[in-house]
Order: sequence, then C-alpha cells, then structure tokens
Amino acid sequence: MATIVNTHEAKSRLSELIRKVQKGGEVIVARNGQPVAKIIAWPPPRPDRRPGAWAGRVSYQGDVVGPDEDVNAMFAQSAEGGMA
Repeated sequence: MATIVNTHEAKSRLSELIRKVQKGGEVIVARNGQPVAKIIAWPPPRPDRRPGAWAGRVSYQGDVVGPDEDVNAMFAQSAEGGMA
C-alpha cells in the first residue's frame, strides 16, 4: 500500500520516505489532498549491450515471407505508369 504525504510532511520526512522506497515501498506526495508526485526507487543499471551477442544463435532459410504475386503486379503496373 502506498504512503500518501503532503508536501510539508514530505520535506520534513524525506530521508525516512527515501528509505521506505528503497525497501520497495511507494510514496505519493500530495498538495491540498491531490496527488502531484510519486517517489520511486532509481532503477538498477541495465547491462551493457554487446554487438553480435546473438551471432550464431538465430538462423533463417532464404526469404521468410516469399513473393506476393499481387504486390509484384502492383509494382509492375506502377512502373508502367498505370496507377495514379
């Protein structure tokens, strides 16, 4: 369950509220009873991406979709100037 605090209380208890969020809690800051902000934990760093990490793990054979005769006909007609 989220802890809801007003802005003045949030200023007074900021260190405590941050510890609560670090432990997995949720803190919502309100002004005049209306939520205006949420204090959330900073996300952990994402692992570095390495180019070629999937090399050799994925394979495909030729054209995955294959030719589409209707599309080829539209291209041919367009090339001849038949479509506006």
